[in-house]
Amino acid sequence: MTLINHPPTSEQPEKVAYRKPQPWGMVPDMVVPDALGELDDRLWAPIGPDAWSRPLHLNPTAGFYTHVLKVQRAGVFARHRHSGQVHAYVFKGSWHYLEHDWVAEAGSYVFEPPGETHTLCVTDGCEEMITLFTVHGSLMYVDPDGNQAGYDDVFTRMDKYRAHYEEVGLGGDFIKQFMR
Repeated sequence: MTLINHPPTSEQPEKVAYRKPQPWGMVPDMVVPDALGELDDRLWAPIGPDAWSRPLHLNPTAGFYTHVLKVQRAGVFARHRHSGQVHAYVFKGSWHYLEHDWVAEAGSYVFEPPGETHTLCVTDGCEEMITLFTVHGSLMYVDPDGNQAGYDDVFTRMDKYRAHYEEVGLGGDFIKQFMR
């Protein structure tokens, strides 16, 4: 991360920083310099065969999390239902849902409404898919008939990330930098 010094000048008043204090009790900004985890493989927690998650923002108070999902195989990844909205942006590769007729490719943005149930598939021929997801509420994993087979939410994800970071030597408290 590069810090920028913005000295006030009379020639460029638009470059003068805000002078008043920020609101009392406001949490500090969070900047994640290596969001795609390219510099340290330990940042990626395994979540399934050939699949990893890199946390960016864990918000237990609001009940959501933002992470980067990396899958290095084609085929079915997970069938799930959402209790809240999901936002996704595809960085690399492509994926689709068996229940829909569209494909999300690099550069695509996807909004998924609460209540949606679908089966995530990495597109045939795709060797690596990398997508940013912001997940509000829970993912309930289900079978084709909707019977629940498990779930994930910000709390289960925090537990998994803590255990992973402890195991790889970063320490369980490593995840605190992603919490707001």
